[in-house]
Formats: sequence, structure tokens, C-alpha cells
Amino acid sequence: MKICGVELKGNDAIVCIMSRENGLYDIPSIRVQKIAIADAGDAEQVRAFQFTFAKLMEDYKVDKVVIRGRALKGKFSGGPVGFKLEAAIQLIQDLPVEIIAGSAVKKSLAKSQVDIDFRDTGLKQYQESAFETVFSYFEQSAYKPNSI
Repeated sequence: MKICGVELKGNDAIVCIMSRENGLYDIPSIRVQKIAIADAGDAEQVRAFQFTFAKLMEDYKVDKVVIRGRALKGKFSGGPVGFKLEAAIQLIQDLPVEIIAGSAVKKSLAKSQVDIDFRDTGLKQYQESAFETVFSYFEQSAYKPNSI
């Protein structure tokens, strides 16, 4: 199963695609590591962002998207553009999307018995949070029977 981890930061959706088969993780090289939107107030650009994201998921045969959740209010809350991008991703036809709380990601990484050094993944530094999101999802599901 291929899963895409997403971190929404500013006007960018930072992605990391990962698959796990027989206990082995694979991170394929993909053509783009982030998808940006210049003006989230322009409906045409939001549609273009949604189309581009959906096409990327289709091209790499992604089965599910997991988005790292952000606080709704407070000092560390997500910005309005991020929530708009999140909605655009969630509304993509036939693409299951799940939002995982940042605290659940940290908890799952702490429990994990698999230790992957991020520097060995070949990913860009700004992809670390997206990587942690998808990796923690796989690790959480490792403890739940029939979850993936």
C-alpha cells in the first residue's frame, strides 16, 4: 500500500510518498516534493492546486493520504490558506484522506521499534515532517490488526 504524508505549511503542501510491503519501507523518488499555490483567494488557482495534487497521487498510484493536523486556534494554529488546501485535498474524488494529530505522530514515533535515520532517506530537509507523518501512520497501523 502506498501512502502520501502531507504537511501543510504556508502556501505549500509538502509531500512524502512511502510504501510498506513485508515489513520493508520504500520511499520512491517523485517529480515534485511540494505543491504551492500563489493566491488561495483565486478559485481557479485552488482548482489547479487540487488537480495537480490529484494527478500526482494518481501517477504514483497512492492509496491514501495522511495529513499532519494543525491546531485550530492558539499560538501554533494553522493559517487560513493551509485549511483551504486541506479542504481541497479532502474533496478529491476517490482518494481517502485522514488527518493525524501532531501529538499522535510524536507518540507513534516514540513507540516505534523501527529506527530510520531521516538523513538516510534521501529526502529534502523540509520534507521531514511529511515523512514523520506517513511513517508514524504505518507504525500505528502495525499495532492494529487489519488496519492497512
